Amino acid sequence: MKEYSEKIERVKEFLNEADAVFIGAGAGLSTAAGYTYSGKRFEVYFSDFHKKYGFSDMYSGGFYPYKTPEEKWAFWSRYVHINRYVAPPKDTYERLLKLVENKNYFVLTTNVDHCFQRAGFDKNRLFYTQGDYGLFQCSEPCHQKTYDNGELIEKMFESQSDMKIPSELIPRCPVCGREMAMNLRSDDTFVQDEGWYEAYNRYERFVTENKNKKILFLELGVGYNTPGIIKYPFWKWTNENNNALYVCVNFGEAVCPTEINKKSVCIDADIDNVITDLLG
Repeated sequence: MKEYSEKIERVKEFLNEADAVFIGAGAGLSTAAGYTYSGKRFEVYFSDFHKKYGFSDMYSGGFYPYKTPEEKWAFWSRYVHINRYVAPPKDTYERLLKLVENKNYFVLTTNVDHCFQRAGFDKNRLFYTQGDYGLFQCSEPCHQKTYDNGELIEKMFESQSDMKIPSELIPRCPVCGREMAMNLRSDDTFVQDEGWYEAYNRYERFVTENKNKKILFLELGVGYNTPGIIKYPFWKWTNENNNALYVCVNFGEAVCPTEINKKSVCIDADIDNVITDLLG
């Protein structure tokens, strides 16, 4: 406990003095907020799919080859409804905002649940690299544009029965008529629209403007599925900047390279609890 409290105090002290805070967020942050994809939450919403197909978590269900689009969109509308349009069980993101709202901050995240913006983070300080559950795109895609899906997702969610949606609710591309797809990066069909590139440019500008300043790289719940997006750049930038501090908060995976060990704080604990303690 003494070691943990010393780490918290070191981070708090650095945060108070930092010129900039760069948050890198992965799936572990949303898990800490209560967006769990298996267990009780999965059973509440997908027990019928589990019984029929055998998969036991939402992530696996997203890759299942359903025989009909009516059944596929029954699954996806439930999935998106509870993970994009229903608030997380905990106020983790709101409390994280309190930690940095008066600082020069930016958020880079691989999460697609829109939790940062819903919690009140400035949308001009966010870069969602991997897409958004709240967006459709053409499955081809025939053009590089995305579409808000909230109204249609809710209609699918409310009107489905027997694990199927009405056929007339299957989303269609307004340009070519093909079935729509979720705007999630899984292959080379992922649409990077105008908003994506604007966010990317803001991200690049933040990196350039703050690379030599006293900056806190706060990595929350980032694993090794796509370490090249957040983790490896954070390590690199910390190594290059004598004024930087790298903080990794990850339950079971809080590590850093030996090269930056003296400029790092690794906290193996629940992110939600750590945020509470940093605010204390």
